Amino acid sequence: MLTTFETLYKILQLEKEQGYRNRAVIGGLEKFIANWHEEARQEAAASDHQAVVDEIVNLLKDYTAITDTSTRAQAVERAIQLLRTPPTPEKGAPVAPPPPEPVKAKEAPRAPAPPAVTPPPARPGLDSPVTAIAGIKEGFAKRLARLGVYTIHDLLYLFPRRYDDYSALKPIAQLEYGEEVTIIGTIWNTKVRQTRAGGVVVNTIVADASGTIQATWFNQPYLAEKFKPGRQIVLSGKVDEYLGRLTFRSPEWEPLDQELIHTARLVPVYPLTKGISARWMRRIMKRTVDYWSKRLPDHLPASVRERAGLLDLETAIAQIHFPDDWESQKQARRRLVFDEFFLIQMGVMRQRHAWRSQTGKALHINHQLIQEFIQSLPFTLTNAQQRALSEILADMQQPYPMSRLLQGDVGSGKTVVATAAMLAAVGSDTQAALMAPTEILAEQHFKTISSLLEGFTLGSRPLQIRLLTGSTSAAEKQAIYDEISSGTADIVIGTHALIQEGVEFQDLGLAIIDEQHRFGVAQRGTLRSKGHNPHVLVMSATPIPRTLALTIYGDLDISVIDELPPGRQKIKTKWMLPTERERAYAFLRSQIEEGRQAFIICPLIEESEKIEAKAAVAEYERLQHHVFPDLKLGLLHGRMKPSEKEEIMRAFRRGELDILVSTPVVEVGIDVPNATVMLVEGANRFGLAQLHQFRGRVGRGEHQSYCILLSDSSTASSEERLRAIESTHDGFLLAQKDLELRGPGEFFGTRQSGLPDLKLAQVGDTPLLELARAEAQALFREDPDLSRPEHRLLARKLEQFWQQASDLS
Repeated sequence: MLTTFETLYKILQLEKEQGYRNRAVIGGLEKFIANWHEEARQEAAASDHQAVVDEIVNLLKDYTAITDTSTRAQAVERAIQLLRTPPTPEKGAPVAPPPPEPVKAKEAPRAPAPPAVTPPPARPGLDSPVTAIAGIKEGFAKRLARLGVYTIHDLLYLFPRRYDDYSALKPIAQLEYGEEVTIIGTIWNTKVRQTRAGGVVVNTIVADASGTIQATWFNQPYLAEKFKPGRQIVLSGKVDEYLGRLTFRSPEWEPLDQELIHTARLVPVYPLTKGISARWMRRIMKRTVDYWSKRLPDHLPASVRERAGLLDLETAIAQIHFPDDWESQKQARRRLVFDEFFLIQMGVMRQRHAWRSQTGKALHINHQLIQEFIQSLPFTLTNAQQRALSEILADMQQPYPMSRLLQGDVGSGKTVVATAAMLAAVGSDTQAALMAPTEILAEQHFKTISSLLEGFTLGSRPLQIRLLTGSTSAAEKQAIYDEISSGTADIVIGTHALIQEGVEFQDLGLAIIDEQHRFGVAQRGTLRSKGHNPHVLVMSATPIPRTLALTIYGDLDISVIDELPPGRQKIKTKWMLPTERERAYAFLRSQIEEGRQAFIICPLIEESEKIEAKAAVAEYERLQHHVFPDLKLGLLHGRMKPSEKEEIMRAFRRGELDILVSTPVVEVGIDVPNATVMLVEGANRFGLAQLHQFRGRVGRGEHQSYCILLSDSSTASSEERLRAIESTHDGFLLAQKDLELRGPGEFFGTRQSGLPDLKLAQVGDTPLLELARAEAQALFREDPDLSRPEHRLLARKLEQFWQQASDLS
């Protein structure tokens, strides 16, 4: 087994190779070094290397907090140097051996030596780099890294995308054109010929007792050496036809005398990358799964497994990779999807428990002040708005901090409810803050809230509302900082500038965060820390079906504004084919001639923001030069600096641009009352929830607005989505439909929520999600801290799983 020094040496070498990304070991170097410290000091006690251990710990203990790559590199290099060249021990102290040198092949024999003190060969663990697996050298490790695989554990959780069903075994005489099938036969002969283009074709005749068939492979001349007459092989593939005869073209094959992993079974099809073939990946996976699935600790308590009727983890991992049949695959997937939902639910419940166990400040609500505000509005609050406000005010009167999500469709009136809550906070002699993701949204909130609260006073003095963003001048910032710390500023609206050093509230009673999925845990936590556990309200305009919301936001209470104010115009929505693009352009031009403005959204390109930005630039230039040369166009994409994006949006809002061409970054955007047309290119690539968000960017003024959806291809599922949004304007109904069509895994994609990665969850998994939630709640009631011995593995797994979480508070 490796010594603690050698283990760390290998991990640091891997960290170096991976570009200092803190991915060499699960949980990160900082966590690993904390556990390593004590073991290393014990091992170093005899060899007097404690000073080295302490220096290494000091170098790496704050590794996660170091954001600069060059500083990380210096720390790692110094630690490696210390591990290579330990200090000279005092006289008489035994010397710890350095990491063993690899033995050279065919080394000349030497004279007998005393017994070696070198430790036995390394025994890798699940956190070991993939190079610990026989057959994976450094080159392949780098390729696997492109698939997100760094450790043996990562490899076990790289699941097949699909399966080729080659389990049907048939005699050659019964084969039919087009079927996927497996045959077992003997090679009669093999011929190799060259094509005119310089390619190589290998033709092999395979026979069984019922007949013969030809199999053909292209540009694989080495196969001729393997396909010797008389050899028995297994072929799996689709039956093709050539000159009236049935054939196989490039089928999978294996010798009959080996364990079959490419043929005659459900064959896993894995994600691949350049330099990794499907056959290589399957071979490595089979070897890894056979050995390591047996050493994978099962974190799910036996009581939960039995109640939910789930497989043990070893069986589930083995059967998801190489299933015996479809039922085995289904049961394996059921267990692993349950794990994903269960771990998410345990995580959010733990966060809720931690937050609710803190002491907060019960606010004394001035109900007369709130009624005066409601009566001053030029409209009547909807029943849903009144219900949401009542729930928020009730929470603010509790002695523990509120943690509530306010969900409402675009235009449902969340801002008015949030304004009433802030007025309640300042009416209780505390301060309120609202944090928005962009300067433009912050400015928009400032203008709206200032207008709504105009004329309101606190006793004899007028209400003081301040705007704090990155663009605020240094002198003005300092003046606002002073007003915040002295309590003169009652309501502060801003961007992330609100959580910077220097901002100290005298008594922050309510913190509101707008568009929650734009902020990470750390930012929200910092805003909370600006007061003594203030009440927190999170606002979101992304409708989420209630079952999912209760699971994903299990740490928050939920208020829903599920009705729109009366008289709000519906946005006319039309799905058009690519052949109707000119008609769409003509309509857009007619609206601009009437003095209106328009958005054009470029297609979603999942692979890369860089490619997406490049495509948007090309589309902008095409539209500006060839379609609308006489109009003023602006461009917005994700690769632009925040300040550039802000300036373009301001110009559009001021009416200086006729058309704003944008990538999907405009989804959560600004109020432009004069914009009446939203044209979405490649609409079939977006989910319903996102299309509904785009549509909500228009229809904010007095004029009739329109949403035109141009699809660049047509599948049954995309047609169903586009028909749904054409006929439905209810965001919650559309979200439910989106969930049914795409499933929870895709609904909460990484681009949308920052949740821990859902690798398997998809359509039809909602009942399993509800089961996982019920089991998590039952376990949490029994042992909220997971301190019982039988729950220790679950506690460790939970920590690892939530290492990836970046967006729940």
